[in-house]
Amino acid sequence: MAINPVGLMHVVDLEKLPAEEWRPGVRTRMRASAAGGAAQLCMFEQWCDPGHGAPTHLHAVEEVLQVLSGHAEVWIGDDRATLTDNQLVVVPAGRKHGFSNVGPGTLHITSTLAAPVFEAAYDDKRETPRRWLPA
Repeated sequence: MAINPVGLMHVVDLEKLPAEEWRPGVRTRMRASAAGGAAQLCMFEQWCDPGHGAPTHLHAVEEVLQVLSGHAEVWIGDDRATLTDNQLVVVPAGRKHGFSNVGPGTLHITSTLAAPVFEAAYDDKRETPRRWLPA
């Protein structure tokens, strides 16, 4: 990350940010969070293999899920929809939700949370919680 001389602008080169395996079949790259200087939001992208995605979970804050390419089955409670390229859904704070790649290729999806630190509560207690915090 490069910071301009007056210190007000953080320029992020996404090509230089590492992606990590979040869970089998899901790679994640943090775009913005408290760790990179964000104060009010968290943005990340994921690449999900067919049949993989995010298990049912919830956040204390609102989330926007946007499909960049591929096909994602998204659920919020009992409601389900299949999203494709350039479609998004707003997940209300505190609602259980998740998504899965239902297409034949890699799903590329972004998420924006209304908090600078990623936190989630999962239905599956075997799921490893992830947090991005300032160093």
